[in-house]
Amino acid sequence: MGKKLYVGNLPFSITDQILGDTFAECGTVESSKIIMDRDTGRSKGFGFVEMSSDAEAQAAISKFNGAQLEGRAMNVSEAKPMAPREGGGGGGRGGFGGGGGGGRGNRW
Repeated sequence: MGKKLYVGNLPFSITDQILGDTFAECGTVESSKIIMDRDTGRSKGFGFVEMSSDAEAQAAISKFNGAQLEGRAMNVSEAKPMAPREGGGGGGRGGFGGGGGGGRGNRW
């Protein structure tokens, strides 16, 4: 299995296809993905590329880390595994109900 690379400081105009084509200079690209903001649909300025071998991934890091892409110096490194999220996605508020409110006291 190949190495997954983190690619940061990307121009907002870069697409999955352009990212993949760029990294194909170093070998076979298994996948390329620009991370998009779910609310605006705009690029967040970073993405991931998966190369088919460790050697190709290392070659891509050596070639592209600090290299210019449309005027921006890319940050390329081995991707780290995602850390588990805390709080279960509920915004950290927890539970049902809320404050008693209104000074009516308990109804039950």
